[in-house]
Amino acid sequence: MSSAPGAKTRRKFRLGAVVLGAGRSVRMGRPKLLLPWGKTTVLGHLLEQWTGLGAEQIAVVGAANGRFLKAVLDRLSVPAANRIWNPAPGRGMFSSIQCAARWSGWKDSLTHWAIVLGDQPHLRSETLRRLVNFTASHPQCICLPRQGGHRRHPVFLPERAFLRLGKSTAANLKSFLDHPPVKVSFCDVEDPSLAFDIDRPEDYERAAKMFLAVSPGHFPAG
Repeated sequence: MSSAPGAKTRRKFRLGAVVLGAGRSVRMGRPKLLLPWGKTTVLGHLLEQWTGLGAEQIAVVGAANGRFLKAVLDRLSVPAANRIWNPAPGRGMFSSIQCAARWSGWKDSLTHWAIVLGDQPHLRSETLRRLVNFTASHPQCICLPRQGGHRRHPVFLPERAFLRLGKSTAANLKSFLDHPPVKVSFCDVEDPSLAFDIDRPEDYERAAKMFLAVSPGHFPAG
């Protein structure tokens, strides 16, 4: 990744994705990324989905002591070069995002990064494709969906903002976005699934039903 903000503003849109997976999943009772999802796991699904959306590099952020995640990454053939280990995951999600922003393993060709939550496997590829296209058409901006009057995930950051995020003293991502280093553009999307994430076992069941409604044939879980 270039160290000069703005160095790639004239280059072709090229997307990287950060999949966040360092959370403890206390309320779920087991790691969310390792839950079954269709014929694979939540993590396997997210990797397939973002590859299909055109991400040229996908890196997974995990807890440094996450042996179960390491085993699944091995099983999914995720290269060691695309694994980021957060040494202090107890500091929260923003610490994982900052680990990714500071990481030196990103391809130099990338111009934008999507911050992908590990607890939203139910999001429709059509919705995400719209967000990717919106970001490509607003290359200087931080882009994110707005649904029901609220900003939602995933968040897309151009290189300048991604670099600044790594150095930010903000308490969390919300605070960073409240005082952004570049303009924020909202893509208004009336997809109710954007307002939902998986925290508890009952949420997982509901999310699976949401996904099944738009993607028949993927469930029951294998």
